[in-house]
Amino acid sequence: MFKRVALGISGGVDSAVAALLLKRAGYGVEGVFMRNWDNNYEAGFCADERDFEDAIYVCRKLNIPLHRVYFIKEYWNEVFSVLLQEYETGLTPNPDILCNRYIKFDSFYQHCKNNLGIDVIATGHYANTSFGPYLEKYNENESVKLLQPTDKFKDQTFFLSQVKQFSLRKCMFPLANLLKTEVRDMALKEGLINVAKKKDSTGICFIGKKKFQDFIEEYIQAKKGLFIDIDTGQVVGEHSGLHKWTVGQRCCLANWKDAYFIYKKDLSTNNIYVVPGTKHPALWNHICFTGSPHWISSEPMELIDNNVLNCYFRFQHTKPLTPCKVVKNDNGLTIILENKLRAITEGQYGVFYKDGVCLGSAKIHDVCHNLW
Repeated sequence: MFKRVALGISGGVDSAVAALLLKRAGYGVEGVFMRNWDNNYEAGFCADERDFEDAIYVCRKLNIPLHRVYFIKEYWNEVFSVLLQEYETGLTPNPDILCNRYIKFDSFYQHCKNNLGIDVIATGHYANTSFGPYLEKYNENESVKLLQPTDKFKDQTFFLSQVKQFSLRKCMFPLANLLKTEVRDMALKEGLINVAKKKDSTGICFIGKKKFQDFIEEYIQAKKGLFIDIDTGQVVGEHSGLHKWTVGQRCCLANWKDAYFIYKKDLSTNNIYVVPGTKHPALWNHICFTGSPHWISSEPMELIDNNVLNCYFRFQHTKPLTPCKVVKNDNGLTIILENKLRAITEGQYGVFYKDGVCLGSAKIHDVCHNLW
């Protein structure tokens, strides 16, 4: 049905093997390397020159044309500026989810359609859809569903939980049925030595070797405040900015018997409330509230008919799925977890799953804290 595919090439092993599989399946593949950060700006550093060299290497080995595109303005407006605004208001955002929603699937898809004449894209994400890894089940009259891949440990549907329907329905995921170990083996057997054993990228690439706290200070003015023990009301230290800390994080404060962890940030006073010990009950919660949800395909019928959805929840992609009940409220959703989770964080996304389907996600606005 589709003969030409534009593949996002990152310079890593996953997109390299995705390119290999697409070639073997008989598709005409055009590689696209996305640059989203301006390296000329001194506050940030990104290793994308090295990644671009690896992308060139892969495309030469596989005889695939490679295009380099720039989404620097789009990334700044849609992702980084939102990131800064949320940090300034005491939230902890997820840049990867935003980047996938606005850049890697939206801007990328539109560019390929408008400039390359290709309306089908592919990525090296570990994910699948109801249309199949190669869109072999594509149906223009149906909505597409986002499915979990075979490799549950590498499952990246969490990061795709805000992707829009129009691009997802025209996206191939060649790695859907493969394990990461199989992907690396394929790269070695194909002679893609430069990328076969390359480490996976983590975090925000352009921070480089800087500590996040030092990087973010380049953009947000430091404002001092106090660390306050919620049990005693005692001041136990000082900090130089709410934006540098997140719920559940350890704050290294000297001269105290127990290690302190972030419990809550108070925007009105600029103080941070902390608790002693990682097992303090205030860090463990089972109820949170979100804004309006983004459903990948459509709002679940169970929620429409009964106003309650029984499904699974996670707010960190590495954590196990937790059973929950989702209830609609006037502002979004109320999530009631079967088991308490540690450090549910405002600004993060609650992502919902049922029967191997990633249903969508919603941004967490408030957490119902347990103080005892």
